[in-house]
Amino acid sequence: MKKNMGSTDKLIRILVAVAAALLVYFEVVSGTLAYILIAIAAIFVLTSLVSFCPIYKLFGMNTCKVKN
Repeated sequence: MKKNMGSTDKLIRILVAVAAALLVYFEVVSGTLAYILIAIAAIFVLTSLVSFCPIYKLFGMNTCKVKN
């Protein structure tokens, strides 16, 4: 897998995942929506850790800076 996520993109995904986890933890969101948020948060954390997003690959996007 070739990296296609930049550091800003990774940071935003981590922040969104933390916000979703906090919403579930403090029971602002519950039930099925809570499970969906946790699944999305887990996907965001996983893609941030590996710096690869399959959806970006599908659409030909790349937010990673090019090294000269």
